[in-house]
Amino acid sequence: MKKILFSMLCFMMIALSVLAQSDSVLFAGESHFKNVQQLTFGGDNAEAYWSFDGKRVTFQRTNPKEGIICDQIFMGKLPTKLTDSFTFRLVSGGKGRTTCSYFTKDGAHIIYASTKSGGDDCPPGVDRTKYGNKYIWPLYTSYDIFIADTNGKNIKQLTKSEGYDAEGTLSPDGKKMIYCSVKEGDLDLYVMDLATGKEIKVTNTLGYDGGAWFSPDGKKIVWRASRPTTKEEVEEYKNFLKEGLVAPTKMEVFVADADGKNAKQITHLGQANWAPNFTPDGKHIIFCSNHEYKRGFPFNMYLIDLEGNHLEKISRDKGFDAFPMFSPNGKKILFSSNRNNGGTRDTNVFVADWVD
Repeated sequence: MKKILFSMLCFMMIALSVLAQSDSVLFAGESHFKNVQQLTFGGDNAEAYWSFDGKRVTFQRTNPKEGIICDQIFMGKLPTKLTDSFTFRLVSGGKGRTTCSYFTKDGAHIIYASTKSGGDDCPPGVDRTKYGNKYIWPLYTSYDIFIADTNGKNIKQLTKSEGYDAEGTLSPDGKKMIYCSVKEGDLDLYVMDLATGKEIKVTNTLGYDGGAWFSPDGKKIVWRASRPTTKEEVEEYKNFLKEGLVAPTKMEVFVADADGKNAKQITHLGQANWAPNFTPDGKHIIFCSNHEYKRGFPFNMYLIDLEGNHLEKISRDKGFDAFPMFSPNGKKILFSSNRNNGGTRDTNVFVADWVD
């Protein structure tokens, strides 16, 4: 009987240990993180980005349990203490699907992409069983980029092309927006002057170019890109585009001058390398990748320099770590993760002190 009880006790201790490891906000080896704080609890929360003064966060959220069946944009003030909770409110109005929000320089407005011009309802998802359960994104033609005040009022439409316009972020001086559009038949990057509306196209190679960011000094850009090369890959990519779809399962990270010149591929890892962003000193890129795992999962965050050298693994969750963004002063980092979700599929927003 004692042996049975001892065995049960050992099993419980192992189970609790595994649970503790899987439901942690900080994992062994995450030496760059300190004072990790979970900001959201439940649902799908992602793409959390700082205001220019580092005091607030805007992010997209879906949570059917709360009646949020389609991504909407929320905003909240960052807690100043680990013991304080994070409260947030809806700022996108609740119509259509919204994504890719970003604060303007004055802190009084945000930009975001929305399908609301195509209707108030959430647009239909993709039936992936038609494509062999391949991971596919819908490129809703009703997506356009809007600017509104932080109360969701005084909305102005910034893009007006008939196709997909989304994935917008702003330059450090707040004067320019880089975004992804299919307006010329391919998924390319454009830089728009917000004051005049004038823009330039900064990518011209076949494939998906998106998720771009300016460097801290505004002189460079970084983005994720697919580059179909074989006849079969090119045909598949073009066929998906005709259906308003893209399959972002093979992407690498690229950098270039802010006008698109001197473009250079800096990762050659295979699989999906995405959500890139500059470190505060502008000398490295932090990005998300699944290249270590043949099955395509988990996703973790990595650092690499601008020459594509000195790859360093940053996060260690066994699920999903992505969308890293450093605070304006470089002392903190925001990211989204599956960690500490109690075994659910919830993705939450976390903030941590950054340790060099």
